[in-house]
Amino acid sequence: MPTLAQVSAAAPRQAAVLVVDDAPAHLGALRSMMLQQGYQTFVANSGERALGIAQRALPDLILLDINLPGMDGMEVCRRLKAHPVTCNIPVIFMSARTETEDIVAAFDIGAADYIPKPLRLAEVCARVRAQLQFRRTSLSQQEQAERLRLIVNSIDEGLMIIEASGRIQYANPACDRYLGYGPGELAGCALDGLLAPSVAQEYLDIFSRSIAGAAPDCRGAREVLIRQRDGNLRAMDFTLTPMLADQPLFIALLHDITHHKQSETALQRAALADPLTKIPNRRHFDAFLEKEWQRAVRSSQPLSLIVLDVDHFKGYNDSLGHAAGDACLQQVAMALQSHALRATDIAARYGGEEFVLLFGETGFEAAAALGETIRAHIESLHIPNPGSTTSEWVTASLGVATIVPTQLDDLKGFFVAADRAMYAVKDAGRNGVRAVRTGSAHLEPALS
Repeated sequence: MPTLAQVSAAAPRQAAVLVVDDAPAHLGALRSMMLQQGYQTFVANSGERALGIAQRALPDLILLDINLPGMDGMEVCRRLKAHPVTCNIPVIFMSARTETEDIVAAFDIGAADYIPKPLRLAEVCARVRAQLQFRRTSLSQQEQAERLRLIVNSIDEGLMIIEASGRIQYANPACDRYLGYGPGELAGCALDGLLAPSVAQEYLDIFSRSIAGAAPDCRGAREVLIRQRDGNLRAMDFTLTPMLADQPLFIALLHDITHHKQSETALQRAALADPLTKIPNRRHFDAFLEKEWQRAVRSSQPLSLIVLDVDHFKGYNDSLGHAAGDACLQQVAMALQSHALRATDIAARYGGEEFVLLFGETGFEAAAALGETIRAHIESLHIPNPGSTTSEWVTASLGVATIVPTQLDDLKGFFVAADRAMYAVKDAGRNGVRAVRTGSAHLEPALS
């Protein structure tokens, strides 16, 4: 049994030649010569027989006499070139006709070469070798092109060939699939129609410089939003690379990062959410408060903060257990979340049994009323609290601070004002609300 190395080193397939001539002496001499050259050789003495052999054996080359009985060589060649199975087989004519019009006519119907008779066998051998070598090279190039086409069409990366004008010349199936286009629909489209205007202009500038003869300044992979056929934007990594060609061309690779972005977003959300109550955590709240504070400074709109502490929560945990305590905090969190519905509002767990709520563009009276509504909502949950000396139900103490912040005010002082108001409620017996105005416009806060 041959080894793998022996199989790999095996000689290439033997070339096959079909010789067509009605003169037995010529046919025999050509057959002997082709066999001596190492070619698999078929022979035919008529045009009809030649067509049948060509379609069955698919030779690599046909030596064809023009003067044949019945169907002449010219008609045989026409039929060979008209048939999809035999159209690419090179045909070398052999003929005693040496007039220019005969030679031109032979080439016009698809002949690869024309050898005048009487034949010089060495010349025939040389011409056959040349045509077979050309065919092998051509087939090799076709195979390589087909292999490359299959690779490009099979990869899961979007690939586009883009002209220096920004026009898409070609897009592979993955690109069509990512962007929701049918086969061939992207060809002819402008790249800047798929990208956000600011990003698109950067690439159009690169194309313009390449047309002007400057070396393309292509960047590596970068995250961009690509517009799909339905108008939705899709996050993708986009890489542009110049091609070495006679005309400026670029290869663009698109890598779908939708799943990555979804995972990244989920991780970001998880990092900003309290794992027990699923509402925003302290980190999220602090960032939100900073943003709303700056917005309120610019707009001179009021900002209201509520600091809330669940009353007698330690006793609740001691008497009912931590599992019940967790369930209690979850119910309180959901109640608070139901009051923070606008884009400028947020409810968050600040730590332990302490919660905070922020309401943008909310004045003192509205904030005080909200505080009372929230307090009543928590008590109306009717969560039994056997360890409480305030009520048979779980209750909360709320401190409310309202400010119209200026550059002279301090965010920390705003929070301290609400916190102190909450502790004042606790000192007064819990289950209540205390609201204060604070800030540079109220140096001596008024208590409600």
